[in-house]
Amino acid sequence: MQLERTLVLIKPDAVRRGLIGEIIRRIEVKGFKMKAARMMQLDRKTAERHYAEHEGKVFYSPLIEFITSAPLLAMVWEGRRIVETMRRMSGSTDSADAQPGTIRGDLALSTRYNLIHASDSPEAAEREISLFFPDAELLGYERLEDSLPFVDTDFPAEERS
Repeated sequence: MQLERTLVLIKPDAVRRGLIGEIIRRIEVKGFKMKAARMMQLDRKTAERHYAEHEGKVFYSPLIEFITSAPLLAMVWEGRRIVETMRRMSGSTDSADAQPGTIRGDLALSTRYNLIHASDSPEAAEREISLFFPDAELLGYERLEDSLPFVDTDFPAEERS
């Protein structure tokens, strides 16, 4: 199966609550690879382009105000079936409906303050990545566990506990 990329935004509420590390930890332990990251104060024009499909909806203006209210962390992540998996890991946008174990289910305070954005399709991911990282080089590297055997054979069994 081919690797996919997705855009993940750690939104202003998560930044202000000190949850950046916890959210990144959850993504990393799932085995996904960060390709780029950028802490930024989102400008209104970029926010409007990012959320263009919601224009005219009752929550559009408050969403634009919120997403531009404080810094966010924009990231590109890569992995097998990452788009689908990140959506599941994020949980329902309504924190009351988000399952325990998901980022929103465990950490979000409300529907508006729902901590994270993850692209909803591979096509949306490519569009969003180009919006947030128009000139950025996406870095390639091998995670240590990518090259390790399934069994740790560097130490005798009695030393592996």
